[in-house]
Amino acid sequence: MRVRTESLPQAPQQHMTVRVHTSIGSAVVLWCGDPREADGRHLIEWTVDADIDWGQNTGPAAATEPELRQEGERVIMRGRLHLTDEGAAHLQMGQLSVLFDLASPIPSSMHESWVEISVGTKSVALYPYRT
Repeated sequence: MRVRTESLPQAPQQHMTVRVHTSIGSAVVLWCGDPREADGRHLIEWTVDADIDWGQNTGPAAATEPELRQEGERVIMRGRLHLTDEGAAHLQMGQLSVLFDLASPIPSSMHESWVEISVGTKSVALYPYRT
């Protein structure tokens, strides 16, 4: 997915953060590319270092459209949840798809349902592709 990123003021000894702008919203996330290239347009891969924990950080969504937004120190992702046969899931948010591991079972009735997942800002990272 192609996104626009903008660098943010950085605290010493911390991972670099950027504000990522997508067609479905924006949020502050970790930047895992060259710091000199943090500002710009990039083809990126998303990683989330947090598992889906049904009823804790994940639940049914009230709206049925993809969204990415920031709420304090949390990144909120809304999309369609797809369960895999391997015990994982991916969240489809428009053109963006993010793979998740499961910390707890998800009701099978939620397969292909709209959900919201809330994770800490520091658990979402962008890796730019080299093309």
